[in-house]
Amino acid sequence: MDDSLPLLFMCCHPALTPAYAIPLTLRAVGGLTTAEIARALLLPEAAIGKRISRAKQRITESGMPLQMPATNEIPQRLRSVLHILYLVFNEGHTATTGPAVSRADLTAEAIRLARLLYQAMPGEPEAAGLLALMLLTEARRPARTGPHGELIPLDEQDRTRWDQDLIAGGTALITAALRQQRAGYYQLQAAIAAIHDEATSTADTDWPQILAIYDLLARISNNPMIRLNQAIAAAMVHGPETGLAMLRLLETELAGNHRLDAVRAHLLDMAGRHGEAAAGYTAAAARVTNEAEQNYLHRRSAAAQAAARGDASC
Repeated sequence: MDDSLPLLFMCCHPALTPAYAIPLTLRAVGGLTTAEIARALLLPEAAIGKRISRAKQRITESGMPLQMPATNEIPQRLRSVLHILYLVFNEGHTATTGPAVSRADLTAEAIRLARLLYQAMPGEPEAAGLLALMLLTEARRPARTGPHGELIPLDEQDRTRWDQDLIAGGTALITAALRQQRAGYYQLQAAIAAIHDEATSTADTDWPQILAIYDLLARISNNPMIRLNQAIAAAMVHGPETGLAMLRLLETELAGNHRLDAVRAHLLDMAGRHGEAAAGYTAAAARVTNEAEQNYLHRRSAAAQAAARGDASC
């Protein structure tokens, strides 16, 4: 019998606070390294190592059985279980380290576990929303890398290579979940993913609808990455300067995070401030540890530098 789902819920036992349960489960069930967990949780690696050790000790002392919790205990653990599966999938989608953009083993395992969870709780809209989000995101993987493993951003992808079966499955799941009118964090992100997957191009994408959903997400979540993506959507609707102003509000929370540098550089590029964009891409590349992502940022920096030289020669 597959013990993965019981193990997930066991690691999310009320005896463990989320601060300890989440890194432990990412290690025990997701197979992530301490460094990968630290990146996913935006915390120092040393702190994560200590939390995992303490969590293991508490589980040993408690003598928790490896079994699904009683029905009345499931809701209080579900939020952590969903969050853990989300983090495992994200690490697979964009790997912390190594030469490859993604780790198919992690995305496949996250989808497998999310499917098990959905099958065990078919009436829980957030379980359906998370599985839908994974399927709709994974559908783009065939077009996300080039022939030499290079990262291809969404706006440059060959959308004919997207997996239409995964898109259909994810769309059906999120449509049914939203009909329950209990929209939550994962359902809203799945709705955004569905909008992207329906569009024939970046220009054809319904950015006002995406921005409206990110506005909702920002109200229900403290995740700075949501606000980072909200700034991108705002830039697509209202112009890059609007997005740049929103990014300034994230400078403390995301200090040292390469994604803030990369998004800022992208919006500076959009604004025609190519010299500043080039410097931003270079700063982001210096902070990222995934080789494919680093190479992509260097390519963007070189392109921005070339554009800046062109501006200077005019």
